[in-house]
Amino acid sequence: MARIVFIGAGSVVFTRNLVRDILTFAELDGSELILMDIHAERLKKIEQLVKKLIAVTGRRVTVRATMDRREALTGADYVMVTIRVGGTAAWKINIDIPARYGVSQCVGDTLGPAGIFAGLRHLAVVDEITHDMEEVCPHAFVLQYSNPMAILTWCMTQSSIPTVGLCHSVQGTAKMLAEFCDVPAAEISYWVAGINHQAWFLRLEHQGHDLYPRLRAHLHNPKSLAAEPVRFELMRRFGYFVTESSRHASEYYAYFRKRPDLLDRLLASFITSTGQPEGEGYGRTGEFVERAIRREADYEKTIQNQIQGIEPIEVRRSDEYGARIIHAIETGSTLRINGNVANTGLITNLPANSCVEVPCLVDRTGIHPCSVGALPPQLAAHNRNSIAVQELTVQGHLERSRERIFQAMALDPLTAAVCSLDEIAHLTEEMFAANEPWLPQFH
Repeated sequence: MARIVFIGAGSVVFTRNLVRDILTFAELDGSELILMDIHAERLKKIEQLVKKLIAVTGRRVTVRATMDRREALTGADYVMVTIRVGGTAAWKINIDIPARYGVSQCVGDTLGPAGIFAGLRHLAVVDEITHDMEEVCPHAFVLQYSNPMAILTWCMTQSSIPTVGLCHSVQGTAKMLAEFCDVPAAEISYWVAGINHQAWFLRLEHQGHDLYPRLRAHLHNPKSLAAEPVRFELMRRFGYFVTESSRHASEYYAYFRKRPDLLDRLLASFITSTGQPEGEGYGRTGEFVERAIRREADYEKTIQNQIQGIEPIEVRRSDEYGARIIHAIETGSTLRINGNVANTGLITNLPANSCVEVPCLVDRTGIHPCSVGALPPQLAAHNRNSIAVQELTVQGHLERSRERIFQAMALDPLTAAVCSLDEIAHLTEEMFAANEPWLPQFH
């Protein structure tokens, strides 16, 4: 059966969920799981947890752990990439430095200075993974989960390795919209396209009826507006609902975080919705990474308790696409997902070969992206703003060009709304210095 490799398996919670998904499919019995990470202690822990999961389910699945990436990849059928280069320490540094220049990033994993340099840190490793795969498993499918999704997947799709970038923002948003529209999530249908974290619900229906009138009614509902201030405001002004949460989305446009009063208004909205005290509202600068740091200890404790049998392990299937893709290819069943792939004419008014997120059909022969045509022009314009940053980041990596990275920073919508060109130049150099341990030599 399938040989499934996890690169970055020490991302314990992510790996736990993806393995759990695999174990829910009886047809994948007999598969081999290869766990690879550069951190020995975390690798040992996830190996113990996976063995516990297999024992709980009774599946005939084997597991092996190694710190040798090339050994792990040899003969692979599927490769899950869940790396986080530099960990939370590098992530926090790349939030804190731009904040001194007035660039307020909440999450910093997609665009902005933190997203650009996260891309550079990860691309140095992605190149090595791709090179190894071309030699030892050239026909394996890459299921790429790491952020910044579009930047990493864009670079990987330039190789001969079949690659799809996977995110759960479409599935999660679809469930949320079903709740807003008061219909069962299993009964809605949708057509979503754009780029990762900025894909648009072009159609949203229940039993053939358009749900957008119900959704637009929430523009007059203070509770809904408090819960999703950015996404409802974007829908009000540009006509369509976007896939990523308001805290993420607030970083991708120039409107929401460029002045202290605008950020205060955004935080007040979140606090009203969540009931959290001031300073804990979603959207605060660096809030997401700080929560991740605080939760790491809790996650580690939970994982250890599950390994020891102190806490139960619930084996249920998540909304992630990874295991479902493997199941569809292995069994020949048909599946539709939203995947991140190269734009080979799929969205006609976005740049060729950029990384787009579109509906894809999956069957025994692989992953087949669907043609979308042209996005509404205002949506394509937003996507093109972000694609410009992604393209220059990828080019900067390939050329090892500091100038290209400065240009990516200068064209980032939020950074450009806050900083002068001289300030962006200084910020870029400071970011290069802070990220030097993880980067190749740039000129």
